[in-house]
Amino acid sequence: MSYVRYNNSNIEIIHHADNKAAEHSVKVDAKVHTKAVQVDVTSLDTDSCVNTPEAIAAYGGGAVANVPVVLAQLTVQANVNSVITLPEYAFEIKRIRKHLKVTQCLIIQDTNILFIKGFIRKNIEYATRAASNAEGFSGDIRHVTVDVPFNCTTPVTYNGIAPLPPAASTSTEFQYQKREDIHHPDFSEKDELLSGDLREHNQISTEFFNELPFCELVSSRIVEFDEQLMPEHPKEKDYVLPFEEKRFRRIEEKMVIFITLRLLQNRLVAVPSVAGADDRQRSC
Repeated sequence: MSYVRYNNSNIEIIHHADNKAAEHSVKVDAKVHTKAVQVDVTSLDTDSCVNTPEAIAAYGGGAVANVPVVLAQLTVQANVNSVITLPEYAFEIKRIRKHLKVTQCLIIQDTNILFIKGFIRKNIEYATRAASNAEGFSGDIRHVTVDVPFNCTTPVTYNGIAPLPPAASTSTEFQYQKREDIHHPDFSEKDELLSGDLREHNQISTEFFNELPFCELVSSRIVEFDEQLMPEHPKEKDYVLPFEEKRFRRIEEKMVIFITLRLLQNRLVAVPSVAGADDRQRSC
């Protein structure tokens, strides 16, 4: 049973039964929570499935298709030299992961010059110091992610097929003949003014929407050399390290990037007919 106790300064309510119930509830909740985090994995047998090949239905009567046509395939070499400053002192580079990103791959037609722009996304993992003495040191493994840009131009040899020359837009003006009487004392009544009408403007404009060649990434290879810049021993008043350990914040990297690209352009291609293909399509 709960009871109420009064005094001059405040009123205190004590619930003995409620406290016991609350303690019991906490114990029950703890048991339920303990059971909830348990993981059970059951292995299931995988049966073998049987498949039956089906005929491929395709239109074989001959058609004109708008498909990407390979103009050229080439490997471009880009040389990159950069300096990366870490947000804190590091003592060792543990791992570097790299991913190539191309943001621009544009061919300037009538010049066969290819403009390439992009960056290398680098994730650098390095060791830091939290505690140390003359025999060793310990710390955390941290990381930093940077984008190292590159851009270059290169001439293209069309080892596939040359791109279509761009069709130029045209604008043509024309005018109609005007026949007008002349009211002037120097001309007779039979005289007429024959000319073009300057009071009107007639024009024919033609626009051609050419297919711009585009690129596809085939593969990339990066050869890299990273070197610490000005590694130093910390001052003894800061902390003590083993004699061979040095700290650094800047890394100079040299990369040679090999990018294999495929240059394409959408073209109208005539697809010849295939004997028997229409019969297979009708049967499906």
